[in-house]
Amino acid sequence: MIHYQLQCSDGHGFDGWFKDSASFEKQAQHGLLECPVCGSVKVDRALMAPSLPRKGNARTEPPPAPPPVSAKEPPAPASGPSGQMTAAGHIPDHVRATLQRLRAEVEKNCDYVGPAFADEARRMHRGESDRRGIYGEASPSDAEALAEEGIEVARIPWVPRADG
Repeated sequence: MIHYQLQCSDGHGFDGWFKDSASFEKQAQHGLLECPVCGSVKVDRALMAPSLPRKGNARTEPPPAPPPVSAKEPPAPASGPSGQMTAAGHIPDHVRATLQRLRAEVEKNCDYVGPAFADEARRMHRGESDRRGIYGEASPSDAEALAEEGIEVARIPWVPRADG
């Protein structure tokens, strides 16, 4: 998967994850990308700082350990009549809808590898398995070990499906 910094026509910045650059272009062209702040569908890639490794693919400093990727439903937090709650409070409807669309895209375009996520990510990194989008579960220590090996992973908030 590819991570892009995105920006809407009103200047709001946000992240986006895509199977490949062509997937981003197709979604942007068809107005399928939406700003989570204002709802604008005029979205483009923002300038991003490149991550330049040293000669021999060694990094100058280790990357921060990303949180684990999880496909399990999080425990249901307490919620009131106004909707789903998180530790930080109510999830606005437009944010929940965006996360539901993200989940649907991940499930549609990536392979679920379950608890074998860290092992499969390593196989792909070493060229022992075809490179493709995957999702599954990884413990915090597995995610940290992957980051130390130069394998980028990211945690996506996994909200209940829109149809469920």
